[in-house]
Amino acid sequence: MLMLSDILVSNKELESFEELLSAIQEVARQGERFFRIDVKPPFSDTPDDWEDRLEAAFSGLVR
Repeated sequence: MLMLSDILVSNKELESFEELLSAIQEVARQGERFFRIDVKPPFSDTPDDWEDRLEAAFSGLVR
C-alpha cells in the first residue's frame, strides 16, 4: 500500500502540490494498487480539495 507520507519522505525535492501530483501519478503507473492519505501535504499551494485531487491523480482521472 502506498502511503502519502512515504512519497513525501522519499521525494524531498518536491516543492509544490503540482509536483506531488506528478509523483503520485508516476507511482500509480508503476503498478501500485492502493493509496492511503495519512498526512496533509506541506506545500503552500495545497488546495482546499487536496484529498480529492490526490485520489484522482492516483486513480488516473487527472492527466
